[in-house]
Amino acid sequence: MAIIVNLDVMMAKRKISLNELSEKVGLTLANLSILKTGKAKAIRFSTLDSICKALDCQPADILEFINK
Repeated sequence: MAIIVNLDVMMAKRKISLNELSEKVGLTLANLSILKTGKAKAIRFSTLDSICKALDCQPADILEFINK
């Protein structure tokens, strides 16, 4: 099983840079980059909430479950 992070896809759809998202969400560029590249092992609900608000999307737009 795998959880895929589609943060880069949503950022492209909303035409927002990593720097802009970092400022809106209040996370460091390093932490957002780890999340964006799928290297994060976990995400807080509060962080996911902030990202969804900044990108005007739902959690399922960012996280995708693939049953392998």
